[in-house]
Amino acid sequence: MSVNAIKQDETIQNVSKKATLLRLYRYLTTYTATLVKVSCLLFVTLSISLATPLMIELAVDTYVAGQDIAGLLRLAAVAFFLFVLYMLCTRRWMRMIADVTNRILLTIRDELYEHIQTLSFHFFDSRPTGKILARVIGDINALKDIFSDSVTKLLPDFLTVVGVAVIMVVKSPPLAMAAFLTLPILIAGMFFIQYFGHKLWRIHRQKNSNLNAFIHENFSGIRIVQSFAAENERQADFDQCALESRNSYVAAVRVGDAFGAVVEIVWGLGGFLLYFIGIRVIGVGKIGVGTFMAFSTYLAMFWNPIRNLSNFWNKIVTNISAAERIFEILDTPAEITSLEGSVELPQIRGEVCFDHVSFAYPDEPEKMILTDVNFMIQPGETIALVGPTGAGKTTIVNLISRFYDVTSGQIRVDGHDTRHVTLDSLRRQMGVMTQDTFLFTGTIRENICYGRRDATEEEMIAAAKAVNAHDFIMETKDGYDTQISEHSSQLSIGQRQLLAFARTMLSDPRILILDEATSSIDTHTERLVQAGIEAMLENRTSFIIAHRLSTIKNADRIFYIDDNGILESGNHAELMARKGLYYQLYESQFE
Repeated sequence: MSVNAIKQDETIQNVSKKATLLRLYRYLTTYTATLVKVSCLLFVTLSISLATPLMIELAVDTYVAGQDIAGLLRLAAVAFFLFVLYMLCTRRWMRMIADVTNRILLTIRDELYEHIQTLSFHFFDSRPTGKILARVIGDINALKDIFSDSVTKLLPDFLTVVGVAVIMVVKSPPLAMAAFLTLPILIAGMFFIQYFGHKLWRIHRQKNSNLNAFIHENFSGIRIVQSFAAENERQADFDQCALESRNSYVAAVRVGDAFGAVVEIVWGLGGFLLYFIGIRVIGVGKIGVGTFMAFSTYLAMFWNPIRNLSNFWNKIVTNISAAERIFEILDTPAEITSLEGSVELPQIRGEVCFDHVSFAYPDEPEKMILTDVNFMIQPGETIALVGPTGAGKTTIVNLISRFYDVTSGQIRVDGHDTRHVTLDSLRRQMGVMTQDTFLFTGTIRENICYGRRDATEEEMIAAAKAVNAHDFIMETKDGYDTQISEHSSQLSIGQRQLLAFARTMLSDPRILILDEATSSIDTHTERLVQAGIEAMLENRTSFIIAHRLSTIKNADRIFYIDDNGILESGNHAELMARKGLYYQLYESQFE
């Protein structure tokens, strides 16, 4: 199975930036009514902004020139009213758009999280968890400016440029042309900068994802790091990942910063041409002082939004790679789903049939893990799977729960093809215990009741007592309300597994899978829990994977798995009498 290593950059399929942006903007359509209100408020503020230079022209050329103090005071009162209205409208639309933006980010994050939960084990097996976290958290946060600026800057700035251009052309076409002459330079500069900038920002997000993956793995395995005194080596690896992230960021920012420089240069040239043409070509006497002052103001009003639009485009270039990474996950098909027409699996008895089952991982179809496996398990039977590491024992039990789909053949539970029943109805009747005991951060009570949130106090305690977990739980600080975490050191490995046993016991599964579930329990604890396991196996179809063969001697049947299939089958006495592979394995373990 191919795995994306921590220091290996992820491969993202090239997608049109236009298509990615349109897909992002579809999220805005949910808030059409709010955006209409925001647009109305923006129209008010834009109108006030465009009217300001005209008021300056009126004040200078009419009231000041005509020494009309009363008219000037009336104009000042109108200007003050418009200023207050401008501030109130601006404050209102800023709050509205911030609310819309945060709601959209929450929607995308919820969609991404929900979709990731539907993906198969193969997806998680093939990439570090930290790289998935980088998309759920960092990449989604990067979209905030795209949504907020699209409404608050793109639309008003674009309308401002158009409005100012129209007013300038109407008032003086020659001066307007002087202001517009440098626009082609700006357009050419933006094109080249965005072309190179997008590539560099994509590289930075890949390096940042590598850094996230490294940090997550290092802290998850901090006990191993400290046990081997490997802090210095891991620090060196961290420094390398951090340096690559930093260098990629600096390279991308240097290109992005060129946007501002290009805009400032073009703005300066436009201002020079305005004054040069206005003074030397047209002549000072042909243009009123107020008109020239208004044009100077309009020139700033023309280039300010252009600079904002350039900065917005820079943010698009910066953050569009984050959207590409998010949509790449959202577009990853869930390999294991409830197929169309699937039915609810009724309460089962526990019959399991493998009918000519073969399996290979999707990215390595030529490497068969299982080949033409056949067996029938009766309800209530206990089946033990033994054999060398990597033979396919865990693969068999994973296929029963449909964590993977068979390559060929059929798996039936009580006669139902597992691919034609809903996943929820199938997995609700399965209980899986693995050697990697995982406890969630929370109370002991919450962990035991994880599969049955509606369980009563009596049911929870009964489950804990059945696996001999109740006594040590009551010895903890707060009993069942004691806070624990994924890496809590207050519980031994054996105690953590006992809690996992209680969790499985409480869920009352019809088919029970124990995958090396007692590997971390010491011999004394194992004796205590063995009675609980036997109670748990009663009237349930059970599959037990164990290297400690003493724990499976009482199994109804034992399958010796190797060479892509079942090489031997029978109970302990039969296999020992045969003196085959199981006999050799048993004898070697007890020599």
